[in-house]
Amino acid sequence: MATVHDIVSFLGTIAPEAWKESWDNVGLLCGRIGQPVTKILVALDPFPGVIEEAVTEKADLIVTHHPLIFGNALMGVTDSSETGRSLLTLIEHNIAAINAHTNLDMAPGGVNDVLALALGLEDITVPYPLGLDADGRAYGLLRTGTVAPQSLDDFLSQVKEHLGCPGLRYADGGKPVHRVAVGGGACGSEWHQAVQAGCDTFVTADVKYNQFWDAQQAGLTLIDAGHFYTENPVVAVLAQKLQAAFPEIPVSISKTHRDCMKFF
Repeated sequence: MATVHDIVSFLGTIAPEAWKESWDNVGLLCGRIGQPVTKILVALDPFPGVIEEAVTEKADLIVTHHPLIFGNALMGVTDSSETGRSLLTLIEHNIAAINAHTNLDMAPGGVNDVLALALGLEDITVPYPLGLDADGRAYGLLRTGTVAPQSLDDFLSQVKEHLGCPGLRYADGGKPVHRVAVGGGACGSEWHQAVQAGCDTFVTADVKYNQFWDAQQAGLTLIDAGHFYTENPVVAVLAQKLQAAFPEIPVSISKTHRDCMKFF
């Protein structure tokens, strides 16, 4: 029977932990490495609703993109914080938690390749590769590609449709859409790299006010499609890869996890 160690090792083949950003926290964050795995739940975030779903579905492993323990150092595991309560629930129900975060952003076939494909980009490349994987494929943060030349309105409609966004924020750089860069999640600070790569449009999330202005003045259309919506497409792909690698283990995608941000 496959164990948590086997799942961690497999994820290391598609998104090595060495590829993560220095500030990130990835891998096994809760659970025993030798624990047998009989059911896996995959989600973008290890939020309380997902953890309760794992308890209800009798999953003994959750695999997420975002880490449960992140940012400030954890000083204790008590029920006085949401993270502490989540960890206690996992421990009490013998559920392990693994995540692949910025290493999955970088990986071939990871967050940003999946986002580029979801938006219909062709001739997808890694504009600023950090290295090559064992198969000679480049890895790095952003992806660039092309779409048939079109108006911004047409492209915005496609982004909303393909990602299921309830709304978009954008600043019009004044050019038709043809060469597009993507960076799932909070990649607004990378807008200048999109310009340097010769792109007219950049799809990302969590864009700051001044980043919209600066990108527009540089002639780049900057589109904020939401953190959840730019990263969530990878969840289905990750579940497919896990199911293919471990056909004897049922792998399911969270049915409860949604973006908490709403439009009025």
